[in-house]
Amino acid sequence: MLLILAVLILLGISLRLYDLTDQPIDFHPTRQLRGAIVARGMYYEMSASTNETDRQQAKAFWSSTGQYEPSILERLVAITYLWIGKEIFWLVRIYNTIFWIMGGLILFDLARRMTSSLDSVNEDDLNRKVSFFSALLATAYFLVLPFSVQASRSFQPDPSMVVWIVLSSYSVYRWSEKVFNISYGHNKNPVSIQNRDTWIWAILTGLFSGLAILTKAVAFYTVAITTLTMVLCAFGAFRSKPFLSPIFRILRTPQIWSMFLLMITPTAVYYLSRGGRVSEYFSSWTLALSHLILEPNTYSRWLNLIQDLMTWTALLMALLGIYLAKRHNRALLLGLWLGYLAYGLFLPYQMYTHSYYHLQLVFLIALSISPVFQWILGWLLRKDKVWQILFAGFTLIVLMYYCWQALIPLYSQDYRNEPAYWQEIASHLPTDGKVIALTQDYGYRLMYYGWRKVSLWPNRGEINLSNLRDSSKDFQEYFAKRTNGKSYFLVTAFRQFEDQPILKQTLFHEFSISAEGPGYILFNLTKPNADNSRSLP
Repeated sequence: MLLILAVLILLGISLRLYDLTDQPIDFHPTRQLRGAIVARGMYYEMSASTNETDRQQAKAFWSSTGQYEPSILERLVAITYLWIGKEIFWLVRIYNTIFWIMGGLILFDLARRMTSSLDSVNEDDLNRKVSFFSALLATAYFLVLPFSVQASRSFQPDPSMVVWIVLSSYSVYRWSEKVFNISYGHNKNPVSIQNRDTWIWAILTGLFSGLAILTKAVAFYTVAITTLTMVLCAFGAFRSKPFLSPIFRILRTPQIWSMFLLMITPTAVYYLSRGGRVSEYFSSWTLALSHLILEPNTYSRWLNLIQDLMTWTALLMALLGIYLAKRHNRALLLGLWLGYLAYGLFLPYQMYTHSYYHLQLVFLIALSISPVFQWILGWLLRKDKVWQILFAGFTLIVLMYYCWQALIPLYSQDYRNEPAYWQEIASHLPTDGKVIALTQDYGYRLMYYGWRKVSLWPNRGEINLSNLRDSSKDFQEYFAKRTNGKSYFLVTAFRQFEDQPILKQTLFHEFSISAEGPGYILFNLTKPNADNSRSLP
C-alpha cells in the first residue's frame, strides 16, 4: 500500500515540475513577478560581485513593490541565488513543490487518523485498508487538482501558508487526541494535560500557527478559529452543562495560553514594527469594501469561483463529509470552515476576484471528503471484487483526467519569449522624460525583464475597485493630475486600452505618437497631435 502512496507523491512532484523553466507568467503573473523582483533585489543587495548601479536599481525596484507580509520565501530564494552564484527564478517552483508535498504527507496522516477506528489496537485489517485508501484519495485530490498544481508551484507565499495551516491543524488534532486520550479508547473524559506529550503538541500548534500567520496574516482566521474549536471540544465544552465550567478550566490552563501567545507574537512583533501598514490594509480592503458583505451578488460570484476551482462534486462531498465525520473530527472540520468563512467576510472583494485566495480551500475540501471516502470504501470492500475493480477504474480515470487538465495550461502556453519582448520595448523608451503607462501587471513585466520603472495608469480592475469604494473621478481632471510632470504615455495592455474609450480617444486625438511597434504605442504628451486624420485607429 505504501508503494501506491509513493507513486502518488511522485505524480504530484512530476506535475509541479513540468515546464519547470518557463517564465513566471503562467499563474497570476502580477503576484509571481512581484516575488521575483523582491528576490532579485535581496540577491543584488547581498551579492558582492554586483556593480553598484545594478544593485541600487534592483533595490529600488524591490522597495517600490510595497510589503504587506514578511518576504520569507523571497529571502530563501535570494540566499539560494547567492549560493549558486546567479539568478534562477524557477528554483522557487522546486521549493514550493517540496513544501506542498510535505503538506500532502501530513494531510495523509491526518486523514488516516480521522478515518481510523478509535481503538487502533483492535482495529481489524478491513478498517486499516479503509482508513488508508480514504486518506490516499483525499491526498490525491490535494496533489492532483488542476488549481492545486498551478497555484502551489507559483512564486508567492500562499502555498507555504497553506502547508503551515496543514501542520497547525495536524498538531492541534494530535494535541486534542492526547487530551481526550482517544487514541486507545481508555478514557472518554478529558484527562490531565500537564504532561510532556501534550506540551509538545501544544507548543507545535502555537509555532506552526504562528508561522502560518507570519507567512500571510490572513491565515489568522483559519488557524485561530480551528484551534479554538479544538480546545473547546477537547475540554468537553460542546457537551458540558453548564457551558461556562470548561471555559473556566481552559482559562486556567497554561498550555492554552502558550498556544495563542506563540500564535500571535511573531506576527504582532513584525507588524508593530511596520507602522501603519496594518491599519492601511484593513481600511482599504475591509472597511472600504464592507458593503459587499450585504450584496447577494458577492456570494454568488464567490461560490461560482470556488466551484470552478474545486468542482461542485467536491464541494457537495465536503459538506456531506462534515455530516458523516465523528464528533471530534467534526470539530476540526467546522473550525477550518468557519475560519475560511470569517476570512472571506473580512476580504469580500478578493473572494470573487483572486483565485489564489482560495488555495487553503484545497486542504479543507481534501480533509472534509475523507469521511465520504471512508463510507464508500467501507461499503465497497464488503462487496464483490467486481465493484471494487469498477471503482478503482473510475478513480484512475478521474485521476488521469485531472492530470491532463493540470498540464493543459503548462504545455499549451510558452512564455519564454517574454524577456526579449519586454527588453525590446524598454529599449525604445526615451530617457529625456518620465513615462506613465497602461501596462500589464502593474508594470512588473517591464520592471523585471526590461529594467525600467514607469508610473502607472489604472487598469479596468482598479477603476472598478475605485467605483466600489465610491471614489470615482472626473476623467479630464484625473487625466491632467495623473499625467502632470510626465512626458510620455506608454500603452502595452491593449485589451485594457479598448475598455477605456475616453482615454483612447484623448490620447489619439490630442497627442502625437513618438514610437510604435508590435505590442506597444508610445504617445508624446509634450507634442500635440498634428494629424487629426489619425485621431483613432
